[in-house]
Amino acid sequence: MAYRILFVCCCLVFARTALGQVRYTGVVGSAPIELTLVDQEYGSFEGVYAYTRFNTPIALHGTLKQGSCRLVESNSHGKATAALTIPQFTTTAQKVAGTWKNLVTGQQLPVALVRLEDEEPSSDAAEAPHELLQVTSLPNSYFKIVLTGRADAYDGHIKAVRVFDKKTNRLVQQVPVDCQSHGLYSVSVGDFNFDGYPDFSVFESSYAGPNTSSLYFLFNPVTRRYMNSGFEGTSLKFDARKKRIYENNTCCAGTSVVEAEYKLVHNRMVLVAEHCYRWDDKKRQLVERKASACR
Repeated sequence: MAYRILFVCCCLVFARTALGQVRYTGVVGSAPIELTLVDQEYGSFEGVYAYTRFNTPIALHGTLKQGSCRLVESNSHGKATAALTIPQFTTTAQKVAGTWKNLVTGQQLPVALVRLEDEEPSSDAAEAPHELLQVTSLPNSYFKIVLTGRADAYDGHIKAVRVFDKKTNRLVQQVPVDCQSHGLYSVSVGDFNFDGYPDFSVFESSYAGPNTSSLYFLFNPVTRRYMNSGFEGTSLKFDARKKRIYENNTCCAGTSVVEAEYKLVHNRMVLVAEHCYRWDDKKRQLVERKASACR
């Protein structure tokens, strides 16, 4: 826990510059780490780092105020557990140093980071793909998305997802996709076909209102590779207890909603039930209609 401060520090360096993302290497105490930072507006930052020994990504959030950077790491309950402070911080520094403090025990460690490279937009962005480490990982694997377009993590376009082995850092699979970037949080994990093996998904696109879509890749325990599930639907939710998939499609400022329930048969979605709701001006609420009314 104590060593995690180092990556927080890195976040600071980024600030609001022309760089979409920036990478660092360094140490916290004596433990080597690598980190990636993505700038946010209004002096805020988000980042992800991993100790090179373990390769498990850790998320960071931070702010820059009056030249001093403070970056925080939180536990799974959202409670801040560590804070890194870098005084007199400048975005042009190639090297940064600071102090990390465990907010629970008070332990402090020195942090030293070196910027590896600046990823600047290319005049021909299509020929300049770049990787972005993802916050979410699996017990034995971590993910990087391959972006094209601007170096900004949220303006780029995802052309592939790369799966790496944590122990060896070896690339084990590259999955081609065609998706809108959701930055450090483009990849999610879960058991999407309820077979007991962890799978992963990639954010595909956002639509009107709350509607989103994702691509789902299922782990094959025989080949030990991921395959495209072919699952389709809007804002899908997966219920492991009931082994059901639920879809919610909201339209027209919430005045039309379609809800569907699916079961899986040989890894194929089969419709079990569908409900359509339309806004009723007289009753001032959504009222169920025939499914055809929402099509």
